[in-house]
Amino acid sequence: MASPFLLVIVLCSYYSIAHGGDKHSFIVVPRSSFEPEAACSTSTVKNQEPNRASVIAPLVHRHGPCAPSQSYNKPSFAKTLRHNRARSNFILSRASKGNIVSSRKDGNASVPTYLGSFVDSLNYAVTVGIGTPPVSQVLLIDTGSDLSWVQCAPCNVTSCYHQKDPLFDPRLSSTYAPVPCHTKACRRLIVDRYGQGCTDGGAHCAYFIQYGDGSRTTGVLSRETLTLAPGFDVKGLLFGCGRDQRQQDDRFDGLLGLGGAPESLVAQTSSVYGGAFSYCLPPVSSKPGFLSLGAPGNSTTGFVFTPLGRIGDELTSYVVRLIGISVGGKRLRVPATAYRGAMIIDSGQIVTRLQTTPYDALQQAFRKAMKAYPLLPPNPDRLDTCYNFTGYSNVTVPKIALTFSGGATVELDVPNGILLNNCLAFEESGPDIGLGIIGNVNQRTLEVLYDVGRSQVGFRSGAC
Repeated sequence: MASPFLLVIVLCSYYSIAHGGDKHSFIVVPRSSFEPEAACSTSTVKNQEPNRASVIAPLVHRHGPCAPSQSYNKPSFAKTLRHNRARSNFILSRASKGNIVSSRKDGNASVPTYLGSFVDSLNYAVTVGIGTPPVSQVLLIDTGSDLSWVQCAPCNVTSCYHQKDPLFDPRLSSTYAPVPCHTKACRRLIVDRYGQGCTDGGAHCAYFIQYGDGSRTTGVLSRETLTLAPGFDVKGLLFGCGRDQRQQDDRFDGLLGLGGAPESLVAQTSSVYGGAFSYCLPPVSSKPGFLSLGAPGNSTTGFVFTPLGRIGDELTSYVVRLIGISVGGKRLRVPATAYRGAMIIDSGQIVTRLQTTPYDALQQAFRKAMKAYPLLPPNPDRLDTCYNFTGYSNVTVPKIALTFSGGATVELDVPNGILLNNCLAFEESGPDIGLGIIGNVNQRTLEVLYDVGRSQVGFRSGAC
């Protein structure tokens, strides 16, 4: 009978031969780790230093497993993927008109962030308060949007979609104020593509936003108090009071815009939080994450940084440069010129879109590393590298690492930062010279810090 020591050597040798690389570059995970738990997780945010935020709100999503949940019809993955592709095509089309440029205070507020599948979305949501007294609302966070908005009462069923929470009624808030037409704020809205002229007989400023998936919202530009967490109020926030929403069917209450234009929450609170914010997107919907306004100050332990870029005069998007990808511990053989298109980093995009040459190399290397598992046939309703894990109690997944300009290397979470619905969470975006998008699946468990004042983006592993 072979000794236990010899058996370990044999197994390790087989592992290296089978996967063609360092065994530490592959992780064996149970299939159960791909799915959220049925019960609310009691875990807390990991590794967030006490001085990083003046307050950390309880990480409980009111529609998640930590609260009484209501039944709903979750959209199919095919439908979600179609919306995601339409969104990314819109963002890439909008951004491609500009040129990539690089650019080079105080206290923090932290609020809970949860995977939005409990409000029929694969994006991420926070629960905040709107108005005085504050009315609880679930808002999707989106770095690809600027103007925040909620649906407002009165609004009939033909103008507003069904949401889980009561509509925000501005008539019941003592701090609500519609923005008059012909004001500086209203004129700026038109310049930044969100203006719709005047409404209410010319008395008030109207806004209009259309998204890449064809959905849209219109209403009155207004000012109101936003409560991020107890004791953390943003007074006089410019936001949209929505009166007419079309093709919105995700059942969330509105959107929190974290883009770079003047209308965003980040820009409007820059005098307090320095134009910096971060978030950690949890790996599954039963785990907690956070959204934090403000930079970590002098304490950046655990972060790796890359320069932050912009796209000409398009202020919304945050741009970074990808310079390398590793699969299973091996750097892909991709010429540097294939990465010249740069990448938009986006919390609202689900799947990462890579330029043709890097994507082809990634797909080939990943399929080779996963050759032990049955590859599903092509299907336009899913991604193109999908596996059938039926009958497998454990799955061996290669690590994937992204390297950005300046040498910042980020290992993606295994498996939930790499696989989505048993598929590789990447798609092709188009020619190498074009832009790509880093989606939120790849960002899971990372704290992603957007530090506009220092013109850098930071990544910290294992933050939630």
